[in-house]
Amino acid sequence: MLSSQSLKTKLLIRLVIASAILIALFSTIIYKAVQNSLYEEIQEQLIKQANYIKTNAPNFHQGQKIDSSYLQKTLNISVEVVSKPKSSKDEIFIQKVVDRKQNKTWMILYYPYDFQEQTYLKISKDITSIQFILKKLYRIIIFTNILAFAFIIVYAALLSNYLTKYIMKLTAKLSSMNENLLKPIKVKDLPMEFQPLGRSINMLINRVQTFVKYQKELFIGIAHELKTPLAVMKLKNEVTLIKKRSPEEYIQTIKLNIKTINEMNKMIENVLKIGRQESDQFEPPIEIDLIEYLKEKANNYQLLARNEDKEIQMDLKPKSYKATIQPTLLNHIIQNFVQNAIKFTPEGGTITLRSYPVSGGIKIEVLDEGPGVDESIDLFAPFKRIGNKSGVGLGLFLARSAADAMGAKIEIRNRKDAKGAVASLFIPTQLACPIC
Repeated sequence: MLSSQSLKTKLLIRLVIASAILIALFSTIIYKAVQNSLYEEIQEQLIKQANYIKTNAPNFHQGQKIDSSYLQKTLNISVEVVSKPKSSKDEIFIQKVVDRKQNKTWMILYYPYDFQEQTYLKISKDITSIQFILKKLYRIIIFTNILAFAFIIVYAALLSNYLTKYIMKLTAKLSSMNENLLKPIKVKDLPMEFQPLGRSINMLINRVQTFVKYQKELFIGIAHELKTPLAVMKLKNEVTLIKKRSPEEYIQTIKLNIKTINEMNKMIENVLKIGRQESDQFEPPIEIDLIEYLKEKANNYQLLARNEDKEIQMDLKPKSYKATIQPTLLNHIIQNFVQNAIKFTPEGGTITLRSYPVSGGIKIEVLDEGPGVDESIDLFAPFKRIGNKSGVGLGLFLARSAADAMGAKIEIRNRKDAKGAVASLFIPTQLACPIC
């Protein structure tokens, strides 16, 4: 049995109530329209008859009943001359009178007759047959409404079933998933309205799969990267203690140990960065001018590049680009791209930071003049090092995690002119809004 909080139940109840109100309102309007139309037609006929009698009949006095046997037979009306009704403030006064004893209904018209005597023609018409027709019409409408209401309940139940069917399927599929059983949803099998939801769920599943994969690689990599230097330190210390050494040899061993410890500290710092980045994902997005932000970052890194006899040049388009984004995560990506470009670009080389609009968003690229990359390997996996440069191998892993959290995409490929590599960040339109 469905609970009171069931979406299906709520949808069914609201559909039934809304449809019932609509039918009742529509039926009432139809009934009133028919009733008013009949009454107005009778009133017009009575006014015409009164006008005819006033024009063609001889003068009658108050209380005198006009001989209208012909009218009584043909039009079912009776006419007499009366004084002005006290309840009337209008010249022409029409009222409906119900005689419950005789079970008859009369439409009575008071029409001005003699101005000097202040008399009126009282024309009464039996409209019992009209009332009977209206009552019959009313019963037919009520019966039709009952049938329509029953049909609405059945239709609403079928419709609510149909509308919630896909949600229930998605819920059942998601509830059966865990980190080891993550399968994408077949978006093409969903109605058009549910396809964006299906794509969003697939993107989330892909991110979870990537996260689980990288987390496993990260833990294995950390254990391996820390175990190796610890084993080397232990072996060197054991060898040193086997026999007495000179002070210089002891100093050399201690220096090597310190160097190894510094390398492990650097690795631990990067692991802590990964932990901090997890909390950065919950940073509220703010609106920034992306072009101004990139100019500021390029100027900040210009001193670092010049210190190594390198230059950073900018080619930023358009002039301004508004983006609602998480600045800390964006900084992780840009900082990693620029630092890697500075690291691999030879002395006297140039690093280019550029941006330009593309279909569906904007692309930011950092071009270096280094040896390029091996595109056949996963450069974003933890502890993957490029070239023979020093480093822990977690920078690109952090950049990829930040891009996934933002809903952006990053990639690294070789330049078409074979003069280095280009790291690119694609920010989709829903995260940004160009103003010029």
